[in-house]
Amino acid sequence: MKISADRADAFSSRPDAKARAVLVYGPDEGLVRERAQRLMRTVVSELNDPFRVADLVGSQVKNDPALLIDEAAALSMTGGRRVVRLRDADDGHTKAVQAFLESPPGDALVVVQAGDLAAKSSLRKLCESALNAAAIACYMDDGQAVELVIRDSLGKFGISIAPEALDLMASQLGSDRQVTRAEVEKLITYMGGPDARGLTVTLDDIQACVGDLSALSMDDMTLALADGDDSTAQAMLDRFVAEGQSMIPLLRSVTRHFLRLHLVSGALAHGKPAEQAVALLKPPLFFKTKPRFMTQIRRWPTQRITQVLDLLLDAEMDCKSTGAREHEIVSRVFLQISHASRAVKPTPSGQ
Repeated sequence: MKISADRADAFSSRPDAKARAVLVYGPDEGLVRERAQRLMRTVVSELNDPFRVADLVGSQVKNDPALLIDEAAALSMTGGRRVVRLRDADDGHTKAVQAFLESPPGDALVVVQAGDLAAKSSLRKLCESALNAAAIACYMDDGQAVELVIRDSLGKFGISIAPEALDLMASQLGSDRQVTRAEVEKLITYMGGPDARGLTVTLDDIQACVGDLSALSMDDMTLALADGDDSTAQAMLDRFVAEGQSMIPLLRSVTRHFLRLHLVSGALAHGKPAEQAVALLKPPLFFKTKPRFMTQIRRWPTQRITQVLDLLLDAEMDCKSTGAREHEIVSRVFLQISHASRAVKPTPSGQ
């Protein structure tokens, strides 16, 4: 069964009884973990229960393909249905999962976690087509999805959020669902937790509580890049790579910044005063970065911003469709952007 995006959360909370194995995959590792854990909790309440939860890693099953079936067939010493989770799965595990689905023993639920699988992936095709399996894709949250997670999470505590505060928080958060939830939980604690019912999160609250997000480091990288400071941007890029950060959110962070530059630059070109042009930005500029943004407006003419946006779009497509290393693709486009920045002399109008 192929589970559509609009059914993914509902299915994760209440999977079809016919599904003996569920593949949860995609580039959003946080959302993959969240949905996998939600599926597991439909069977067991405590995920650390050694009698009812078997946690396998991909290398174990590759070395011993029968291990998946053996764990699924095992009986719990304390009674109750069991869960078998297979982490770090890929197409090398297709045969093991297929062998389980052809004659599934016992009643255990098998949850398979994988990274971003292409449409031609054998593991993905198997789980999408099998009548006793399901596949759930977990893609990076877009702006609207991030806003929905923020509102819903706050709403459970009776907390509302002002539109400008929502805009700012959504822009500072990345696309990883687990990171988003962690930061919203921090905000709820800051607001007072259960005692915050009826309160409204303001722009000041976001700047005070969410001001140290790792996304701000991403913003620092983006600002350095638009300044033409390639050494700083590349150093931060290397750090993100070392931390295992996906390259797509980095590219989109840079793209958002240049889209904002493009909006203000276009408004200036049509005769709007600088303050009115900047006021068009939603969320508003963070006061600490506003001076650098205004300098960049004078540095980047509209036509050159458009060229940068084209470069970023091509880089994202290359990361998704080619076999080249994502780090090399992004490093190359960062070098092109920083060189372009230094090649343009700032002008009073930015045009």
